[in-house]
Amino acid sequence: MRLVLVGPPGAGKGTQAAILSEKLGVPHISTGDLFRANIGEGTPLGIEAKSYIDAGNLVPDDVTVRMVESRLAEDDAKNGFLLDGFPRTVGQADELERLLGNLGTTLDAVVQFDVSEDVVVERMLARGRADDTEEVIRNRMHVYDNETAPLLDHYSDKIVKIAAEGTVEEINDRTMAELNKLK
Repeated sequence: MRLVLVGPPGAGKGTQAAILSEKLGVPHISTGDLFRANIGEGTPLGIEAKSYIDAGNLVPDDVTVRMVESRLAEDDAKNGFLLDGFPRTVGQADELERLLGNLGTTLDAVVQFDVSEDVVVERMLARGRADDTEEVIRNRMHVYDNETAPLLDHYSDKIVKIAAEGTVEEINDRTMAELNKLK
């Protein structure tokens, strides 16, 4: 399966991605992990990304897209993948469609982990990070909503909405049940 995972910070995407990756036998590809790996290995893309990060700037789409493209070309991603953190914008979604077209494939679904703002705040405060204040968390939720709304509209025909409240197992069971309907 070829999936994109979306959801606000604290929705449990990373937790669910790890479980889904194992159950579906496809790699979990997180843009954060890709950045860290490329920077750590000193790849040309990593060096380029690091120059933006060190200057306090966002890594431009073209650099992110090239990292994702390189990763999707690896053997373990040939039969599917879970993309987490990409695409974040409609422009990135268009680039992903182009990349997948070049690989002769398409996305199966966009899994939207839907969770209330109050639950996100509760989960993130429980992590106990110094920078996770309620005000900061609620602001991140609004930024997510504003940035992601156009993406969800763009993918309206591919959205699989999952109620991401409850135990990890309950959320995973709901997700697997929805994905099994796609097969």
